[in-house]
Amino acid sequence: MISYNPKNWITFIFRFHKADTLRQLFPMMIFIGIYSAGIAYLEIEYWNLPESSHVKNISIMHGMLGFVISLLLVFRTNTAYDRWWEGRKIWGSLVNNSRNLTIKLSVMLSDESDRAFFRKIIPSYASILNKHLKNEETSKQLFDDVIIEHHNHRPNQVAKIIFQKINDLYTSKKITGDQLIILNHEVQSFTDICGACERIKNTPIPYSYSAFINKFIFFYVLTLPFGYVFNLGYYVIPVVVFIFYVLASLELIAEEIEDPFGNDANDLPTKKIAENIKRHVEELL
Repeated sequence: MISYNPKNWITFIFRFHKADTLRQLFPMMIFIGIYSAGIAYLEIEYWNLPESSHVKNISIMHGMLGFVISLLLVFRTNTAYDRWWEGRKIWGSLVNNSRNLTIKLSVMLSDESDRAFFRKIIPSYASILNKHLKNEETSKQLFDDVIIEHHNHRPNQVAKIIFQKINDLYTSKKITGDQLIILNHEVQSFTDICGACERIKNTPIPYSYSAFINKFIFFYVLTLPFGYVFNLGYYVIPVVVFIFYVLASLELIAEEIEDPFGNDANDLPTKKIAENIKRHVEELL
């Protein structure tokens, strides 16, 4: 995730980051510019269509479709941002639940070996969940005498180890039954958080809806030169390119943030959050 000062908005105009949509759309913008220039030349120089031609009335259609496409893009970006913000709230819950579990264990446990075990295993859940959501390799993690081999769902394995250790503490009379119930709620919240993240990760925006918007933008832009050549002349070239840049950028931004658990520049800093959890747990235990 890109860190920035929102108050220095003037610098955004002159700074181009690798995630900037202009870099991604530049080849297509060149194509749209050449296409617009070709249409303008044919209409003005070659076809020599009169201004009273019905072709000029295409701009009326653009005005109506422009309103429709703006509504679609607003819904698209809002839906994508809701997924991004929900992911941030979920990982905020993981931070709080990790702290709560650690605080309770720090009070309940007196054996240093038990404290050392949880000092390593609790932050590891956040770290493995981060890699699990990014489909990164976590084939083996070591926790003293505990080894997690390659599993299809490694966050579940870590949660199982945590609960198994807590149950062992109960059977060995190191914690009471009431304390077991309290700790069980905290461990259960880890699995709930993992499931919520997977729901966002594995449920993208419906394909038909996303494909329709992309096609709508493309064909809408392709028809713009036909209707505005008579009013703008060859100035229609930069105008059409700019309109394409604005509309396509909104769609690209929505596509990037609808999956907030990847490695894109605007995705959530889940690795940094996992590192903060590790630091907090080590401070408390």
